[in-house]
Amino acid sequence: MKQISAFVHHVRTAPVIEALRDAGYKNITLLDVKGTLKPLSEAEQGYSTEAGLVISEARISLVCDDDQVEEATGIVRKAGAIGSSISGWVYVSPIDEAIPIVGISS
Repeated sequence: MKQISAFVHHVRTAPVIEALRDAGYKNITLLDVKGTLKPLSEAEQGYSTEAGLVISEARISLVCDDDQVEEATGIVRKAGAIGSSISGWVYVSPIDEAIPIVGISS
């Protein structure tokens, strides 16, 4: 199994999640984060004296089977792209084990 984590501009969050759901991916996690992607506009910029230019981004994560990595990352890259420059990053990490949380009946 693999974990896919993508860092994208907020304006691309809904299209990425919709495309993943349309392809059958479930259990998608969305997290608001601050990062250093290239801002899309003046309104998107926030400044931090310690970290330099920081903007709001989204981290989209999901876990999939090894044979689904190419498809899932392709969906994220296509739906998350803005223009011809780098619009974010996709990371793929191994999952050693997945353990369900199950209630114990009395």
